[in-house]
Amino acid sequence: MSNPSVQGPRSSSRDWWADAVVYQVYPRSFADANGDGMGDLRGVTAHLPYLERLGVDAVWLSPFYKSPQADGGYDVADYRQVDPLFGSLADFDSMLQDAHGRGLKVIVDLVPNHTSDEHLWFREALAAPPGSAQRDRYIFRPGKDSEPGSGDGNRPPNNWKSIFGGPAWTRITDAGGQDGQWYLHLFDTKQPDLNWDNAEVQEEMRSVLRFWLDRGVDGFRVDVAHGLVKEAGLPDWDGVAAMVEGTAPHRDPLLPGEAPGAHSDAEEPHRAVSPVYPPSPFFDQEGVHAIYRDWHKVLSGYGPDRMLVAEAWVEPAERLARYVRKDEMQQAFNFDFLLAGWDAERMAAAIDTSLAAAATVGAPCTWVLSNHDTVRHTTRFGLPDPTSFTKGIGPDDEQPDASLGLARARAATLVSLALPGSAYLYQGEELGLPEHTTLPAGARQDPTFFRTRGAETGRDGCRVPLPWTAGAPGFGFSDPAENAAEPWLPQPDSFGPHAADVQDGVEGSTLELYRAALAFRAAEKLGAGPVVWAEAHSPESGLLAFTNGDVLVVANMGFASAPVPGGYAVAVSSGPEPRAEWADMQEIPVDCTVYLQKTTTLHPGKAQGQQHG
Repeated sequence: MSNPSVQGPRSSSRDWWADAVVYQVYPRSFADANGDGMGDLRGVTAHLPYLERLGVDAVWLSPFYKSPQADGGYDVADYRQVDPLFGSLADFDSMLQDAHGRGLKVIVDLVPNHTSDEHLWFREALAAPPGSAQRDRYIFRPGKDSEPGSGDGNRPPNNWKSIFGGPAWTRITDAGGQDGQWYLHLFDTKQPDLNWDNAEVQEEMRSVLRFWLDRGVDGFRVDVAHGLVKEAGLPDWDGVAAMVEGTAPHRDPLLPGEAPGAHSDAEEPHRAVSPVYPPSPFFDQEGVHAIYRDWHKVLSGYGPDRMLVAEAWVEPAERLARYVRKDEMQQAFNFDFLLAGWDAERMAAAIDTSLAAAATVGAPCTWVLSNHDTVRHTTRFGLPDPTSFTKGIGPDDEQPDASLGLARARAATLVSLALPGSAYLYQGEELGLPEHTTLPAGARQDPTFFRTRGAETGRDGCRVPLPWTAGAPGFGFSDPAENAAEPWLPQPDSFGPHAADVQDGVEGSTLELYRAALAFRAAEKLGAGPVVWAEAHSPESGLLAFTNGDVLVVANMGFASAPVPGGYAVAVSSGPEPRAEWADMQEIPVDCTVYLQKTTTLHPGKAQGQQHG
């Protein structure tokens, strides 16, 4: 039985992010304040009291910038403007002021690897000749000849594949109507990659950072943080990288024309593999670290309380830790934990390696179970293999056991919230929302679905608008609900019982479990550690157990109930039992996690799991 390294964060009392609970808002799907069926910034502002009561410390907003929305806003046309779909800069400033007034920090998404093809810079590049300063902002290259010496340039510059499926290169037509150069897009054709060897690109992104820091934001989530720098010479590579490790369900790809949408240019189904094995020439290159050291200096100019968190699908954990060295970023998402699934041995190993790697650079760990790019863990944990990580689930795929998945998701959440460091929650998980696994093809909007001709289901299922009011049209997503447009993605009937109004104040509901767990985490300072595996820890038997200060956490992921250790009383339980019954709990059921405290040190009311602090 191993002991994880004790968390030794470099944080001072001013480093709010070291143990913060951050709530991800996907603005399109959070709340709609103007009735057009699309979430917006005023909808976020209206629900800040809900987030304050939930007990989170910060809000992370996925992109709300001006964009043609080819990839849900991750195709940015103007980094300094709010897209009219979401409101205005004045709406953003109002939301930010309200959040800060409630003690909530605000993190915004930054998308530095690529822009939209509708960005002014890319339009200028298309109008400019090869070799121009305008083209050098992006990665343009001449094509290879179809036959040596033919001079036709009909083949892409190299064999790289897009993360979204199909080729990573698209050929342009020059102003005179002739076939021209090719440009690189690691994602959709409408997302051309920036050239980070270009000094103008570097200065522009510094300026974007300052623009939002001047408005008062507290930090940035950096999209594709491991992808900005490409290996010199852009050599061929036979692998196929993935944004997230996982597999697409086995199905025949749709024939051309069978899937609706404007992105069906893939030549073959996407076969997702590990993002770094074999190592790719466009991910986790050494040059990215100079960029983040530079950004660290920019943020430091605004004081010690601004932060960067990396979305970097990098392994092993030791390489990920390099992104959070003391002069680079403050945090990086811990995807090893997310990928572990519902399995005690895998989860324990992820906790061990994550804490050990973070300790080598004196940084806090992060813990996350779901986000806007992954199948919700409520659903994943209900699959026959609860460690599988599918690239979406559709109506023709094997469907999960919803009740089993929810029980396991609640239990896994208690594990993540009891670990030292920072926890990230994805909107709706506090309601126990499942993935929309029966979304029809005609409703899908994710470019991965179209570029793979349906071979990859895509991410729409986790992005469905939230249910706020069970009896209202659109489950209250739009306010006012009367005469509102249909939500931009259809909601399943299964969302009704999960609506926030149905759960509010209801003992045993998932919403109340999150509120209780977050209150307990704050009161007991669980985010500050230290964590040590407990005597009861037996992952080979499905039992995960550790102490965090005076608290004992036991997760029963096995196949038989486990005894409550002597001398302890249950303070919080992921099971649905009423709190009054926790004091008499003698055994921990399967698929349940409990927080326990020594009976000799319990504060009044803790044995019954009452909130405190």
